[in-house]
Amino acid sequence: MSLKKKRRIGTSDTEIKHLLIAWVAISFAFAILLRGYGNILELFLVSLITVGVSFLLHELAHKIVAQHYGLWAEFRMDPTMLVLAIVSAFIGFLFAAPGAVQIFGYYISKKQNGHISLAGPLTNIVLALIFLSLSFNSGFLGLIGTFGFYINILLAAFNLLPFWVLDGKKVWDWNPTVYAIVAIPIFGLALVVFFGL
Repeated sequence: MSLKKKRRIGTSDTEIKHLLIAWVAISFAFAILLRGYGNILELFLVSLITVGVSFLLHELAHKIVAQHYGLWAEFRMDPTMLVLAIVSAFIGFLFAAPGAVQIFGYYISKKQNGHISLAGPLTNIVLALIFLSLSFNSGFLGLIGTFGFYINILLAAFNLLPFWVLDGKKVWDWNPTVYAIVAIPIFGLALVVFFGL
């Protein structure tokens, strides 16, 4: 009989609840932060579609790759950080770290950890391209496209910083060459998009 652990992509009621709460909370925080730029309800809807979806798919990408390796992986929100995100948005800046995918297993190699970590930022790059294609439209759809493009470039670049518990640190620890190939173009794109360099 094979003792190899079955690879299964699954979730739980607890994870779904945590994802939904974090999705709504982080979207609300962004709407508050940008409240001077339009109607708060419209901004909340835009944030749900852009920030919320981008955050959600980033975390699910980590989860899917981890479960592919036979690891237990589920998202857990951080209530303290969610409150901090909303409070900081009222002050005029946003500290957005709503939670993370928690991963457990008997053994996680640096390569596996690197693959798991890389999945999130790469997902944001794919989403950035999708939102960019929408940005050429007028009206509400164009607004969603433009905002979604900026958010995903920001998320990809920030998470690829090689520090602390960010994705970039784990990718660097696994393979600095892969890190450079992925991160340098994304950092360059972020500089062009946000600073016109």
